[in-house]
Amino acid sequence: MHYVVIGNGVAGTTAGETLRRLDPQSAITMLGDENFPPYCRPMISMVLEGTVSEKALPIRSADFYDTLRIHPVLGTRVSQLDPESKNLATADGQSFSYDKLLIASGSDPRAIDAENQNLDNIFYMRNYAQVRQMINALPSFKNALVLGGGLVGFKAAYGLLRRGLQVTMLISSGYPLSMQVDETAGQMILEVLKSRGLLVRVGSQVIGFEGGDRVRGAFLADGGHIPCELVVIGKGVFPAHGFVPRDKIKVDAGILVNGCMETSAADVYAAGDVAEFIDIARKRPWVNAIWPEAVAQGEVAGTNMAGRRFVYKGSLSRNVIRIFDTDVMTAGLVHPPSDDMEIQVLTETDRRRRLYRKLVFRKDVLAGFAMVNRIEQGGILTALIRSGLPVEKDKSRLLAPDFNFARLMPGSRACPIH
Repeated sequence: MHYVVIGNGVAGTTAGETLRRLDPQSAITMLGDENFPPYCRPMISMVLEGTVSEKALPIRSADFYDTLRIHPVLGTRVSQLDPESKNLATADGQSFSYDKLLIASGSDPRAIDAENQNLDNIFYMRNYAQVRQMINALPSFKNALVLGGGLVGFKAAYGLLRRGLQVTMLISSGYPLSMQVDETAGQMILEVLKSRGLLVRVGSQVIGFEGGDRVRGAFLADGGHIPCELVVIGKGVFPAHGFVPRDKIKVDAGILVNGCMETSAADVYAAGDVAEFIDIARKRPWVNAIWPEAVAQGEVAGTNMAGRRFVYKGSLSRNVIRIFDTDVMTAGLVHPPSDDMEIQVLTETDRRRRLYRKLVFRKDVLAGFAMVNRIEQGGILTALIRSGLPVEKDKSRLLAPDFNFARLMPGSRACPIH
């Protein structure tokens, strides 16, 4: 048996470990597009801001591949896949055959439609190599432009601000973190960003860059112009599956899988940021590109590839981020459709204390939440979404920051609430 794993991120790494544990003898080949051992990608923003050393990034020891007898093929991307012949090829001309394949290729940064993107000092912030290039370019620059108000955009802006640069954030929506929070929370976050020295422009987008070899400024769709010597494009990510033949493997936003992480092609599995499966809160297929789900999916995929049945129940989006002195936590369905008659939304705002809570129910089941500050009970709320426990009356009590959510946990005599 020859297993091939595309991707050495946390999904691929977890799958490789699972395969070796359950199948001590078979051959395992792992392909990765970076020349680095497995590392913690979410921590690269901390390296940018200077609070974490690059030595803290690895999530496995230097002898990881040797210890598990995994053959690593690093520094190249898969360019072609033929699931019928069970062969794949890489961009540098190598070819591999497999008996069972896991696609854990992760995600790529979303591109923007703007002229002169090839100028020096225009970066994406998706991997360690890009962050390293940014740090090397920093000493001689004063003005940075960050495109995007999502998680990546904020982390890039925060890191550059800590490095002493004047930072402008350009956000196409009306407020930051628009994919994670609603307008009320977004406006609270926007106030925090501005109060800490970030220049934030909302409802704007770049159409082109100027400069000789290096970027010197950005042209905006509204006719404006922003001087800058460094640009970070942080407009989100998209599953990296350009090599997947759509006529042989079903693909929507991500590669469609079942509960065993199997794709529509025999002996081909997918896991992590590239995979699409049922979202517990949304009740439909969704890509949740977050670290904990990638770990879980990698283990499920590896177990099933090794011939043991292990069913994945579905993913749940959630994020926790500290924005200067403001904590934000979200999970599940935060932007419910307005025409869904089963949806009930409860909110509570205390601007004086900078507190906000939003709970989204589908019928009597919590489907999502957003909180600004006092997020201590967020873990219990997340567990409540996963459990599907009904909250039949007095749902507004759950808005109180000091409510005893432990009463709602499975096995509690107080469940469900009547």
